[in-house]
Amino acid sequence: MDNFIVSARKYRPSTFSTVVGQKSITTTLKNAIQNNHMAHAYLFCGPRGVGKTTCARIFAKTINCQNLNSDTEPCNECESCVSFNSDRSYNIHELDAASNNTVDDIRTLIDKVRIPPQLGKYSVYIIDEVHMLSQSAFNAFLKTLEEPPKHAIFILATTEKHKILPTILSRCQIFNFSRITVEDAANHLAFVAESEKVQAEPEALTVIAQKADGAMRDALSIFDQIVSFSGNVLTYENTIANLNVLDYDYFFKLTDAFITEDISASLTIFDEILDKGFEGQHFLSGLSKHFRDLLVSQNEKTIQLLEVGASIRTHYLEQSKKCSPRFLFQAINTTNESEIQYRSSQNKRLTVELALINLCQLISEKKKVN
Repeated sequence: MDNFIVSARKYRPSTFSTVVGQKSITTTLKNAIQNNHMAHAYLFCGPRGVGKTTCARIFAKTINCQNLNSDTEPCNECESCVSFNSDRSYNIHELDAASNNTVDDIRTLIDKVRIPPQLGKYSVYIIDEVHMLSQSAFNAFLKTLEEPPKHAIFILATTEKHKILPTILSRCQIFNFSRITVEDAANHLAFVAESEKVQAEPEALTVIAQKADGAMRDALSIFDQIVSFSGNVLTYENTIANLNVLDYDYFFKLTDAFITEDISASLTIFDEILDKGFEGQHFLSGLSKHFRDLLVSQNEKTIQLLEVGASIRTHYLEQSKKCSPRFLFQAINTTNESEIQYRSSQNKRLTVELALINLCQLISEKKKVN
């Protein structure tokens, strides 16, 4: 039996062109390499799982490639690229600052920096979670970071830029990595699914992308989890069941009940949701998002903010035509107020039910005002 390789490792980008969702950063790095305008120190900051360490490794691989192609991408054939791809390159040095954060650890690193590379022109030192370095370790690192040997390039990676000393920031070129959009994540998951011969519904991949909250690594880990659960056919139903995500259909049914002022139907639907094990806070949050999505669906300029699959998007467009903007504004305010009250409420179910009753009365209250 072959050893299983998780998708986050198997499909880890190996060239700038395969990095997902960081076009401006990869273009800037490629141009710097092409024009020989490379800095001696970089700071890659941003949320987890968006490609900071991956881009650092690709950068290290590219600047040492002996036969760059016309698009400033590594050839993957020269001795330097081959050694890098097989994890035996001596040109790249990685340090985890979370567990190596003392002055002695930095002094050891400084001693290594003096040694020129055996193959290629540059030695690249990647320090992950650099904000975990102690104050004294930062101070010991300052001089080397400011004036390293010509063959040394430092790439610092962190999720918490605000914890890094200003003196360190001033010595680095800073690149702010953004969260991966739902669309980019879903498209990449579709590519992975096709490569793995997994039949995946677009709505299922969209749910996974939303659950990952902007982290591509998390999205791939969730994808592996769902495939283990459902096999090579990845459906929307199996995905929401495994991830404990509330089906969109419940929110559409509830909104129809609010429009028709059907209190009994809304309470019955909520009871069904509770029977499935969902918690009231999670339900209110999802209902608020549903009203928000209906609101952005009403205008052509804002519809691009709707991050759902094609079939569900059609459903949103249809239901948004039944709702007035005033109703949706009031509905969002009602659910937000209920979320605040829910945290301190002694009878949490009653808090949600009162919110549902109020939502069913919004339209009739508007008629009374008019």
